[in-house]
Amino acid sequence: MRFLYLPLALVFCGLARLGAAQVAPTTTDAAPASSVAPLTPGLTNEASKKKSMFAPSDKPSFIPVPIAFYQQETGFAAGAAILPVWRFGTDTTVRKSNARLIAWYSQEKQSTIQLTHTIFAPGEKFFISGELSRYDQKLFYYGIGNDNSASAESELTYKLVIFDERALARVAPNLFAGLRYRFTNTTDIQPEGNADNGAINSFLTDPRLDSRERNDTKVSGLGPALLYDGRDNVLATYRGAFVDAHMLFNGGALGSDFTFTRYQLDARYFQPLTTSNNTILALQYLTQLHTGDVPFRELGGLGANLGGALYNNAGLMRGLYETRFRDRQMMTFQAEIRQKLFWRIDGVVFGAAGQVGYKISDYTFDQTRLAGGAGLRFRFNRRDRLNIRLDYAGGTHTPPSIYFAVGEAF
Repeated sequence: MRFLYLPLALVFCGLARLGAAQVAPTTTDAAPASSVAPLTPGLTNEASKKKSMFAPSDKPSFIPVPIAFYQQETGFAAGAAILPVWRFGTDTTVRKSNARLIAWYSQEKQSTIQLTHTIFAPGEKFFISGELSRYDQKLFYYGIGNDNSASAESELTYKLVIFDERALARVAPNLFAGLRYRFTNTTDIQPEGNADNGAINSFLTDPRLDSRERNDTKVSGLGPALLYDGRDNVLATYRGAFVDAHMLFNGGALGSDFTFTRYQLDARYFQPLTTSNNTILALQYLTQLHTGDVPFRELGGLGANLGGALYNNAGLMRGLYETRFRDRQMMTFQAEIRQKLFWRIDGVVFGAAGQVGYKISDYTFDQTRLAGGAGLRFRFNRRDRLNIRLDYAGGTHTPPSIYFAVGEAF
């Protein structure tokens, strides 16, 4: 299976003009006395009484980015993304918040509406992040486990609603603690056709699936979350560390059809390799572990490219198809070097390794799955370091493909 994202390259010039408008110098609050119009006696200058909740150069913008792509299972698709970036308050030491609203519709009547957000409250006293999404998708299913065959590729359609919200309070500089709640509702699960090798659809014959997992499934979980975020910029980091650790207890008391516990750790580190910020080393380690009765849709997966709050908007192991390998225990590591090239264009090279298994003790060195590639970045918004990325990557049992997305992979 191959899937291909096609960027709208012809709009880049237009985007550059829009991005330039965002970094244009703004006028100062004060003006020479000679340029200030005198007030009429008895009248007040109402404008002088109103203070913006944003710094003069940080007013949010809502500029749409067109999206077009082709995937074997969906056909051609088109849509748009709206990417506001803003800072609450006028304190420029507070990091900027951002949101992403992405919507597309495909030739095969598949669709996605995804809203994610990362919010730093004034003074960074609170950190709030999450996702509200609806997917009507057709994906390929290869089975559960670290060693499945490409010939088992089978089409699977389903509708999925995700609500994931994390609310944390600052307990120390860059350190936040609080709660996370995640709800998923998978409906209209339909295997279509036979497997690629002509056998019965793999979703119907996979011995690791039980009958409950082939029906509508609700999963609801709540648990503690701890976050250290020392990144200088959450959209395209030059330096700093990021560590997200959380637990989710899913069970009937919360309305979940399955009872299981998830433990997840996402650790990232960023460091310039030169005295300037022209060459950046970016590292990420992520592990997701489960105990209990986990439905297939909630298993840890290598090859996560749809974004979303679960992996903090990260793309895991670019080059592998979405959840190409999935199981109860998952670990993955990726490294990327980001190099400034010219104008608004950057280049990257990246590689990743990972493995899934029923138990951690199932991991073996020779079963490590690999992925990697290279790509280009277009600095759509220079002020806020918002990039559009184009990657060419391949991986274990997956031929190389082109990936087009908004924002860095992690």
